[in-house]
Amino acid sequence: MRIAARLVSIGIMAVVAGCSSLNPFAKKPDPRTLPAPLVEFKPAMSVRTAWSVPLGRAGNVSFTPALAGDSLYAAAADGAVYRIDPATGRVQWKTNAGVPLTAGVGSDNSTTVVAGQKGVLIAFDAEGKQRWKAQAPSEVLSAPAVGQGVVVVRSVDNRITAYDADTGARKWVVQRSSPPLVLRSAPGITIAGSLAFVALPGGRLLALELSNGGPRWEVSVGDPKGTTELERVADTSGAPIVAGNDVCAASYQGRVACFAAANGAPRWAKDLSSDVGVGVDERFVFAADERGAVSAFSRDNGSGVWRNTKLANRKLTAPVSFDRAVAVGDGQGYIHFLSREDGAFLARTATDGSAVIGSSPIVAGNNAIFQTQAGTLVALTTQ
Repeated sequence: MRIAARLVSIGIMAVVAGCSSLNPFAKKPDPRTLPAPLVEFKPAMSVRTAWSVPLGRAGNVSFTPALAGDSLYAAAADGAVYRIDPATGRVQWKTNAGVPLTAGVGSDNSTTVVAGQKGVLIAFDAEGKQRWKAQAPSEVLSAPAVGQGVVVVRSVDNRITAYDADTGARKWVVQRSSPPLVLRSAPGITIAGSLAFVALPGGRLLALELSNGGPRWEVSVGDPKGTTELERVADTSGAPIVAGNDVCAASYQGRVACFAAANGAPRWAKDLSSDVGVGVDERFVFAADERGAVSAFSRDNGSGVWRNTKLANRKLTAPVSFDRAVAVGDGQGYIHFLSREDGAFLARTATDGSAVIGSSPIVAGNNAIFQTQAGTLVALTTQ
């Protein structure tokens, strides 16, 4: 939805730019939706680019790099798949899936899986050779999750399907109903221990047994509200994050919440609307809402710690805890570093000028890694 709206806006701006002198009725941009100007501040943290790799454009796909073992895996819309050393940025291998991709990447460092057009799944071995192909029930927009010898995907018809990581044979399928209207987004799947935690449309979070797909528990992250279908969109956003005994997630027009990973018992929940998910560390849960505010909550009880509203309408990524900061990318290619303690600006750096992909930030050793829409995979480090 965000990407579609952005493309429409670009088209309108082009027409207005060319015809505004001839059209006295041309609308001016609504200042309430314009990206907030960059705040001036004295940097209190030194950030530099450790490395960058040109992958190829992401298009309108929300690609998510995957860190597995000592390697980083990434993909581009044209089918390119990479294995990269996360410390140096050295490309260990590059291959091509042979079809345009709609989602990726999932890996356990032995099997790496991406999703192609019309729901085809392509798996590669540790050397980048194709291992198998399989067919999902319908289009796949969320990165496959790989772990414990299983590949789990959610297709847009809201079926969760598991495949054998070695052979691609289908192991089980779980069907969930879909609301009448959903975001065209990529709710994620996280494997931890013997469970797959699946973010779902309608604000649901589901824990499934990896062995047979049996539901362990299902909870509501955001309850649909309002009188119209648009007002009732409450999809769970991004990938759930498992930290210790907790699993945390956020939803659009819903809440940010943490639950007991073992049984789904609620720990706490706060009203918040996010379309990109959360970041978690040992003390805090971080969330960027749809309006561009970044908030920190106590992981123990959900109490608000701080809120930074200076990035309004900048189309932020999910936050990631990094060093003494929490980092977020924005729709103009900037990475912002905020203090973990109080949300104050510590540093800012530019990438390639294109939007940083919403749910992509990860931390690998001393590097925070982001992927942009124009196709740059960039690792930032502090000095």
